[in-house]
Amino acid sequence: MTILMRFNIAARAARASGLAALGLLIAGTAAAQPRVEYEIRYPNRVHHEAEVTATFHGVPAGRPLQVRMSRTSPGRYALHEFAKNVYAVRAADGAGRALSITRPDPHQWDVAGHDGTVRVTYTLFGDRVDGTYTAFDATHAHMNMPATFVWALGMENAPVRVRFDRPEGWRVATQLVPTPDSSVFTAPHVQYFMDSPTEVGPFDLRTWTVAGPGGRTYTVRLAVHHLGTPAELDRYAEKAKKVVAEQIATWGEPAPYDFGTYTFIADYLPWADGDGMEHRNSTILTSSNSLARAEMGLLGTLSHEYFHSWNVERVRPASLEPFSFTEANMSGELWFAEGFTSYFDDLFIRRAGIVNDSGYAISAGAMANAVANAPGRRYFSPVEMSMQAPFVDAAVSIDPHNRGNTFLSYYTWGSGIALGLDLSLRSRFRNVTLDDYMRAVWREFGRPQTEALAPARPYTMADLRRVLGEVTGDRAFADDFFARYVEGRDAVDYAALLGRAGFLLRKTQPGRPWLGAQLEDVQGGGVRIAGYPAMNGSLYAAGFTAGDVIRTVDGQAVADAAALRAVLERKRAGDVLQAGSETRGGTRQAAVTLVENPALEAVPYEAAGMRVTPEMRAFRQSWLGSGARQ
Repeated sequence: MTILMRFNIAARAARASGLAALGLLIAGTAAAQPRVEYEIRYPNRVHHEAEVTATFHGVPAGRPLQVRMSRTSPGRYALHEFAKNVYAVRAADGAGRALSITRPDPHQWDVAGHDGTVRVTYTLFGDRVDGTYTAFDATHAHMNMPATFVWALGMENAPVRVRFDRPEGWRVATQLVPTPDSSVFTAPHVQYFMDSPTEVGPFDLRTWTVAGPGGRTYTVRLAVHHLGTPAELDRYAEKAKKVVAEQIATWGEPAPYDFGTYTFIADYLPWADGDGMEHRNSTILTSSNSLARAEMGLLGTLSHEYFHSWNVERVRPASLEPFSFTEANMSGELWFAEGFTSYFDDLFIRRAGIVNDSGYAISAGAMANAVANAPGRRYFSPVEMSMQAPFVDAAVSIDPHNRGNTFLSYYTWGSGIALGLDLSLRSRFRNVTLDDYMRAVWREFGRPQTEALAPARPYTMADLRRVLGEVTGDRAFADDFFARYVEGRDAVDYAALLGRAGFLLRKTQPGRPWLGAQLEDVQGGGVRIAGYPAMNGSLYAAGFTAGDVIRTVDGQAVADAAALRAVLERKRAGDVLQAGSETRGGTRQAAVTLVENPALEAVPYEAAGMRVTPEMRAFRQSWLGSGARQ
């Protein structure tokens, strides 16, 4: 989910503040060498407050310094308005003299009359532990930098030094560059600093090394703030090592971590929110679940975010380069950036031997089911679904929406595309797999990086199509696949493709009726439709909608949802029942023709009592077998 942000300084400043800001940037090139220093303390952490000081040195004279709080964060495509948690803002110059502040918009503070140094101090509230926001309490300080620290227009390329308050027993986990002082870290520029989430607290640490090209070695760090036992963390770390090894084997090399380390920062705490947010040399992992209760789910998120250190962090779409801190970020390539990553996350857990074929079949079946049965496919292609991200990526709105019928997540659809492409390549071409395709994309668009720690060649949709044609040697195949399954709305023939590996795709409840709606009990009797019914379900076709209360079925009172389900147990798809309901404006009777439950699942042939041929076993082994242990 995140990418290293890189400001297009002049363009962003001009768009945000007009020619005056652009003039500031030009003037700044002749000023003293700029640098930025931050300090953060949490004396009132029990009430979720931190005190932040940001000092900007080398500010050009003659114009106000424009200090901003970000509106979004790398890997988040919607707006989140971090300035809402900032208050008690004060400013002083290098001599400590108070400076006047004006606020031209909700996200910016202009500071005039400075002497080349501006020190901005403010109080920040934060109480959400996830990959987007910031949290302070008696147990730790959890910081996503754009939600925590202000920045100044024109100083995005300035080097950074930051001091973190460290109460007794607390230490720092971050991708920032360490110094001899364990409380002080640096960054080559503000852009890298803002992409460097940091955890300060009493976390547990596990480390190991991985080998890169040319004899270089990288250190992988797993910093976990949790309430479990050391043994639980040891088991988790061993599984994480296997997943990391499988990913490196698939890509052919680790991503070149800029300062020699990659850091997983995990908060598995009852008061955390579920999230995963990747960064260039680290990732944030959060959940209210524990290692004891949800190890596999947590490992899946770890696998997903680590894959992003190649795909998105370095192999990046041109539509997200540069990333904007001040506007929603839209991309038509999220089906690849996020969706292909979602396909590989569970695949690596299988290749690592942590789950068996039956376990992986559940994941493959879920992908096929979601894509094949999504009503939203009739409205948008995967490219168009990707462009919906600013509306759905943790976006906040209060009006009802019909997304259950019109939207299929680019994560889900993209993973289904990847599954279909991988199996299609393995079925149609000799010794060509999705692994080969990803490595080819990596060589052309991931390896080339600039000295500013940004991709030298962000890719376009046309690039992805072209590389597929080159890898397969069949441009017509690539053109057709993109036209039908990426820019079109078709779904691949999952049943036939999974059959090549000896997996059976089948209905979960053949012949059984499906209402296509969530139901909740109503006090005093009846069943309320909770949420908008699915467009391909029985109730939608009969004209029922959210909030309707079903009181009777075939003339008999319905006491609760369990009673309604009992009635359905005696019915078959194609049967018709009469439902009486209360709706907006009165009551109604309607005939409901019951449709078959369309849900699909995948199981290994052997679990279904079917023969697995040697060809199927070889196909399955090539697809799901370990790459690291070969």
